[in-house]
Amino acid sequence: MARIVIDEAFLQQIESLQTLLKNNVGGSPGGNRKSRSYGSSAEFADHREYVDGDDTTKINWRIFARSEKLYLKQFLDERQMHTRIYLDVSRSMEHGKGKKAEQALRVAAALAYLSVAEMDKVSVYIIRGNRTEAVISGIVGKEAFFQNVHRFNEIAFGGDCRISEAILPEKVGYGDGMSVIISDFLTDEDFAEAIEHLAAKKRHVLCLQVLSAEELNPQIRGKVHFFDSENMEDTYRKNIDREIAKAYKEALAAVTGRVRDLATATGGDYQLIPAEASIGEVLFGRLVDTGVLK
Repeated sequence: MARIVIDEAFLQQIESLQTLLKNNVGGSPGGNRKSRSYGSSAEFADHREYVDGDDTTKINWRIFARSEKLYLKQFLDERQMHTRIYLDVSRSMEHGKGKKAEQALRVAAALAYLSVAEMDKVSVYIIRGNRTEAVISGIVGKEAFFQNVHRFNEIAFGGDCRISEAILPEKVGYGDGMSVIISDFLTDEDFAEAIEHLAAKKRHVLCLQVLSAEELNPQIRGKVHFFDSENMEDTYRKNIDREIAKAYKEALAAVTGRVRDLATATGGDYQLIPAEASIGEVLFGRLVDTGVLK
């Protein structure tokens, strides 16, 4: 049975947000995003000296009259980004009474909406095992978003997630926008190759690590029987004392630090998203702080 996470109240909430995705990311002509490259939009950017073969209609004749040198007017190119959102749908995302999964769906839907609001193209993929599956593919505009938004509620979580194995074989586009990976990143499988691969394709990579309150600050003590959420046959018993709890927090800090360092080292961004945070806090607080939204 599909969970109803994206409902009318949520859509009204995100529709009222007037934030924008980070600019200065390259893409193909057509959108509202102004890039660092130059093109044929109406917004003036700079001058450069004329060279043989340049478009003479862009010569600034006023400068020529003063200096007798030919300079071209350059304009900011308006680009259409393609925002590609990858969603980890492994069983571990259901940990914490399903709040991680629900938060991941909300964040994915909100980012998709904010992208189409700027006339950017949007695709949403789930990562299941070592494959990606398109949930929404190449939509543009709010009407297309609202026609497809019900698909978020149809996403089922389960199994494992191998981020790099899934993303590396896929066509990801070159220099045409942002790639968002939404996951808890609590896996033995490699995800570094995927981040590096996307960055090498000149895409801006945003890693959003969704963790539950239980994972961020576990309160359990005493003898506990643990199960691997993605492999139920992998179990062990442990007596949880203060030292074990301390070691866990250090291990968690190492994982979050690794994801953050990988993202930022490749020119991308990282944010830790608590599963219990409101979408307003996520967008206006945490993502505004990164500069992804402003």
